[in-house]
Amino acid sequence: MKTKKKIFAVLFLLSLIQVMTAQTLEKMQWFNEPEEWNIKDKSLSMFVTPQSDYWRISHYGFTVDDAPFYYTTYGGEFEVKVKITGDYKARFDQAGLMLRIDHENYIKAGIEFVDGVYNLSCVVTHKTSDWSVIKTDKPVPYIWIKAVRRIDAVELFYSFDDKNYTLMRNAWMQDNTPVMVGVMAACPDGKGFNVKFEQFKVKHLPDARRLEWLKKNGE
Repeated sequence: MKTKKKIFAVLFLLSLIQVMTAQTLEKMQWFNEPEEWNIKDKSLSMFVTPQSDYWRISHYGFTVDDAPFYYTTYGGEFEVKVKITGDYKARFDQAGLMLRIDHENYIKAGIEFVDGVYNLSCVVTHKTSDWSVIKTDKPVPYIWIKAVRRIDAVELFYSFDDKNYTLMRNAWMQDNTPVMVGVMAACPDGKGFNVKFEQFKVKHLPDARRLEWLKKNGE
């Protein structure tokens, strides 16, 4: 009995600390590959495709799905974060993380330049898109964005120092469904801009329901 308890305890601890190292950028893939991009020193730089965006129907009456998105795919629960530095110029220039199931279901969160103001921006799309923003009171030279997917929810956070993270939104996303997760940037109105993504990292999180089952059924 004691041996079984010890084995269970070890397995449980291993599942809690299971961590993936920084995602190998070279093994990721493009959706809407931009004309100019490169990977150097574990960071991704690109010139964002002009007149590109992700949006579905609501408010504006159009649907676009043509901005650069560099991603990998995860089937379970995870935490992802990235540092973003951009040379934003035109209205709606934006860069951040995106979690995407398909063209009708995705979440993007990051920094967005609107009418001279830097906004912490989230777009949640399930058939139609919505948009929420948090205005900043000064220019943002760089920012960290983090997303945590747990069961059927995604928590979105921002940080200016990679130490103190503030929740910016909690959104629904279908659980038990593979998700494309990565970095995106869009330039709906402008002629393109340069952006850099650093320290991109995905950390696997053990399935919450499975852990609860193990807790209830362990000896």
